[in-house]
Amino acid sequence: MNFQQLKIIREAARSHFNLTEVANVLYTSQSGVSRHIKELEDELGVELFIRRGKRLLGMTEPGKALLTMAERILTEAANIRRLADNFANSDKGRLHVATTHTQARYALPGIIKEFRTHYPQVQLVLHQGSPSEIVSMILNGETDIGLASEQLSETDAIAAFPYYSWHHTILVPRGHPLAELPEVTLDALSAWPLITYQTGLTGRAKVDAAFAYAGIEPDIVLSAQDSDVIKTYVELGMGVGILADMAIDTVKDSNLVRLNAEHLFSANTVWFGLKKGKLQPNFAWRFLQLCNPSLSISDIQAQVFSTEDNSALHYEI
Repeated sequence: MNFQQLKIIREAARSHFNLTEVANVLYTSQSGVSRHIKELEDELGVELFIRRGKRLLGMTEPGKALLTMAERILTEAANIRRLADNFANSDKGRLHVATTHTQARYALPGIIKEFRTHYPQVQLVLHQGSPSEIVSMILNGETDIGLASEQLSETDAIAAFPYYSWHHTILVPRGHPLAELPEVTLDALSAWPLITYQTGLTGRAKVDAAFAYAGIEPDIVLSAQDSDVIKTYVELGMGVGILADMAIDTVKDSNLVRLNAEHLFSANTVWFGLKKGKLQPNFAWRFLQLCNPSLSISDIQAQVFSTEDNSALHYEI
């Protein structure tokens, strides 16, 4: 058994058993991938994959068990390499942070500016994506840290920590009838076409849940990933906006009116997450502490390296 075989097992699960893609990722040939799999199965005396002819369809129970072990072994091997680098280059390197557009645009600029003053020789790489894409990037090792309101705290293989809480707010053009009400209700809000986030982004589930609980079918005429897009179409008079409160700029958005919605939609929490068991560079721990100063680095590391069984892998196996 060798590391290349373990990498092939892991990449096969990640690529949904497309051996051509596995070969491309590992810079080898498809025939070489097939040979490694066969040699490993012969050595272990069990079949690791469900097959239809030459195609792989999924993993057998022994294969699933081996995948969990392979992920752990490869993570620890990578940790050994990072350990030496951490001591040799404690204030140099590259930090990958994956987040949604809203967090990148409105929540992170201050943190990143402060981080740069402490670590001017660290290159920060920002990746933008949906919460599900961020989870995949963390688990696949494509990013060091992920930030989002959804999914991070619900994924077993990710250690998640709270960053901050926020609410939705209602945005209307000046002179809009909703602005004349002492308090906006869901009934009053549902009488207007609505513009908000796409499903799965920036607390959209909380908005949908509130309307569903009230038995109201809202008229959502436009869904967007970007808070600025929502504001643009509200300004054009296409509808009433429901968006994150931190996305409102009192100066730039002075032609729009912000209405309280805390009584309508429950609060959201932004989480930052790391892959459990993965050793991070020292400056990554510091970045997290800047996000939430109430957390000590030892607290963060204790959860990341918890000895509890957190081996659940989010591949379709």
